[in-house]
Parts: sequence; C-alpha cells; structure tokens
Amino acid sequence: MVAMSSPAKNLRKQITSDKSAKEARGFISRLSRDYPDFKFQKGRSEHWSPRANSITYQPNQAFTDLRYGVLHELAHALLGHKTYASDFELLKLEGLAWQKAADIGRKYKVNIDTEHVQNCLDTYRDWLHRRSTCPVCGNHGLQKDSRAYQCFNCRAVWRVSSGRFVRPYRLTRGVS
Repeated sequence: MVAMSSPAKNLRKQITSDKSAKEARGFISRLSRDYPDFKFQKGRSEHWSPRANSITYQPNQAFTDLRYGVLHELAHALLGHKTYASDFELLKLEGLAWQKAADIGRKYKVNIDTEHVQNCLDTYRDWLHRRSTCPVCGNHGLQKDSRAYQCFNCRAVWRVSSGRFVRPYRLTRGVS
C-alpha cells in the first residue's frame, strides 16, 4: 500500500469539501423552492425565527449534519413553533420537531439517525436537569414560572436564565 502524500490528501479533502458544498447548495435550493414561505439563510448555527420567518443554517458543516439541522428547523416552522411557556414544553416541542423532520426527510430521501436525535434531545434533558437541581440541597424542584424553580425538599427558590447556554440558576430565596 502506498501512503498518500500530504498535498494529495489536501486535494482529496478539497474535492470532497467542494462536492459537499455543492450538495448543500442543491439541498437548500430545493427546500427554498418547496417551501417558498420561508427564507433560508446562512448563519453561525441552525435556528428558526418566527419573527423573520427564516431558517438559518450553518453551511460549513458535514452535509449530513446540515440536512438534519435544516429539516429540524423547517419542522419547527411548519409546526408553528413560536414560543414556549415552560422548560418541559420546550423539550416536548423539540421532540415534535424531530418527529416532523423525520417525516419531511423521507420526501428528500434523508433518513435522520435516531441516535443523532437522541443526542440532540439529551442536550435539552441535561440542560433541564441542571436548571431543576436545587443549588441549596441538590434535589430537584418544579418550575414555578418561566424564570423560577422551587425545591420540593428545602423549599428554596432560584431564578433561571432564559438561555440554554448560560449559567443555569441564581439563588433568590433560601429555606424559610
């Protein structure tokens, strides 16, 4: 077996990358034609914006990941997801969007890997677990409103941020 030189590896990688970019453009073009009510735009991460009626996708990722992500965000759009009242409702909306994405994917011969879906949902489950953990005693609490939880055990109340990727909580009231 002959080892491939570094310039040859780089050329092969570039050809693969060019092919993926072309496939991605074709996929996004087809979605744009099939769903003209939505704007598909490049960005740093995938998300659905009901306000802008747009689906943002990250173009510099593996073609498989791009398809999964765009179909998931399209599913949010088609399901009319705009907001949520509780953390648990967010997790439910994410699950529904993945189910819808799998349905849409069949039309485009995209079989969304269930392990990928579960890995994505795990990020929400982990986030919910961190947010619902009492900072005083470590037990879990119940969400009181969109920004606060209360512990069943010690009755502590803590505030949580609105974002998924920020500090999970701030204690506002200890035990009575």
